[in-house]
Amino acid sequence: MSGTDPSHASGTVPYSDSGRAAVASAYQRFEPRAYLRNNYAPPRGDLSSSDGVGPWKLRCMAQTFATGEVSGQALIDIGSGPTIYQLLSACAHFEDITMTDFLEVNRQELGLWLHEEPGAFDWSVYSQHACLIEGKGESWQEKERQLRARVKRVLPIDVHQPQPLGASSLAPLPADALVSAFCLEAVSPDLASFQRALHHITTLLRPGGHLLLIGALEESWYLAGEARLAVVPVSEEEVREALVLGGYEVRDLRTYIMPAHLQTGVDDVKGIFFAWAQKKAGMQV
Repeated sequence: MSGTDPSHASGTVPYSDSGRAAVASAYQRFEPRAYLRNNYAPPRGDLSSSDGVGPWKLRCMAQTFATGEVSGQALIDIGSGPTIYQLLSACAHFEDITMTDFLEVNRQELGLWLHEEPGAFDWSVYSQHACLIEGKGESWQEKERQLRARVKRVLPIDVHQPQPLGASSLAPLPADALVSAFCLEAVSPDLASFQRALHHITTLLRPGGHLLLIGALEESWYLAGEARLAVVPVSEEEVREALVLGGYEVRDLRTYIMPAHLQTGVDDVKGIFFAWAQKKAGMQV
């Protein structure tokens, strides 16, 4: 989710330090618990209906990992925010998982859950649903145990830097796969910055490796407590074009239209995209 932030979007505004600084400044007011309430508690966090946004995201991930094509040793989650659901299906396929976020408050929130601290956000409903979709007979407790065991580190990241994890990263590089949910579009002042951020994170991925990307479609703002955060509105075709220009083969690109009952006033999102892309073998970015 958070990897640095946006101001307003035009798609043609030149990449600038001022836009990036405005984004970073806006995110200092980001409230993880408000964000979690808005998006991962009911109604959006109600997983009882199969046509809800939560089940859709979990299904996209589970079905992609079920192909057996996305696996390896090391996975990096880009801009994790305060959420872990995006890794529930991934954790069976990678021994070494790195979670990342620009904001210390989000890294602290992740630490509460990873260390089973009192007051940590309860993801058990998501864990149960992931187990149900996967159909392996695994208990949600086993699922969460495995994820906690395989997350080896939680690191700072800035997707607007050519080396997003810094010059001396603690994560094993290059990674076999990247996951990123609601990060790039939420931290980019404009479409050019979105594309550049994608290029930056692609340097962390080995040729032939896989990127699983979830994000907002045609969203220009969202709320996280006192923070009203700008988002660069992207379309499905703009996402596809960015991936192709970034040196990926697009293996799957799906969209979900946000139904009226889930448009709750906490953002103006029109839909969600899920992309599975594979870095072309000749790409050495």
